[in-house]
Amino acid sequence: MAHKIQLHQGAESFKPDRQSVVTIGTFDGVHLGHRAILNKVVNQAKARDLNSVLLTFFPHPRMVVQKQTELKLLHTPQEKINHLEPLGLDHLIVHPFTQEFSRLTPVEYVRDLLVNQLKAKKIIIGYDHRFGRNRTANIDDLKEFGQVYDFEVEEISAQELDQVAISSTKIRKALEQGDILTANASLGASYSLIGQVVHGQSIGRTIGYPTANLFIAEDYKLLPKQGVYLSHSVIDGKPIFGVTNIGTNPTVGGVAQRVETHFLDWDADLYGKTLTLSLLGRIRDQRVFDELKDLKLAISKDIEQARFMISNDAYKLV
Repeated sequence: MAHKIQLHQGAESFKPDRQSVVTIGTFDGVHLGHRAILNKVVNQAKARDLNSVLLTFFPHPRMVVQKQTELKLLHTPQEKINHLEPLGLDHLIVHPFTQEFSRLTPVEYVRDLLVNQLKAKKIIIGYDHRFGRNRTANIDDLKEFGQVYDFEVEEISAQELDQVAISSTKIRKALEQGDILTANASLGASYSLIGQVVHGQSIGRTIGYPTANLFIAEDYKLLPKQGVYLSHSVIDGKPIFGVTNIGTNPTVGGVAQRVETHFLDWDADLYGKTLTLSLLGRIRDQRVFDELKDLKLAISKDIEQARFMISNDAYKLV
């Protein structure tokens, strides 16, 4: 039976049966750099018969403290769970980050949250980790608390953390440039979008290319550069390739961001279904078409290019 991560909404809902190896952070993207740290947590916990725990926060602290509403994330909470699942982690705690939480003193944060609630026996954390009200405490303070409350602290090196930061920046930049192959290689997985299929304007159907319009509820989710992409989804247990347009649908004067996919060799009703759409490669930039016949011709060429990419493995399905 496959290992299943246990999700806890709020630290108070975590009732551990034994002590824990804990790491803390946003881990947005769960990319290869993050995985190296999480593997360390999992392996050490297994070796000592302890719980492996990732403590993360939502909303992102910067959204609360700095009111940075323009901050875009690689993963929604559900996507993060999907990517953490295969790593063997026992527990994911998503603790609400509020103004009140941000005002906890260092001792309250360590004693009440890490020690009493999470039963931390070991904390694996970055050398630059700061915590407590106004982020006044650092890793040296955490080590001192460790002596008081009997837990170990293992420092993640500057070099390892630099690699994590570089990867995150590289992934965001690649997505903003539409470079899906680079983003996917750094993620170690395909960049995906999760949403519900909703009714669109049915223009695709009228020209013979019906599309599924994906509504992504989370406005903080980073969408790649507008354009047309080769995509992949699993529908009713069947893997299906598609051609996905990310943009504002300028052909019909639309202004909202749209994610619409024409699935190859599939034309069943998808309305109301929640789909995970994995992006595999970029086909072309977004273009404005004056007439529907031009749009129809472009879509037929997009499909031709998508089938060529599929047949030549010109992408990596992760």
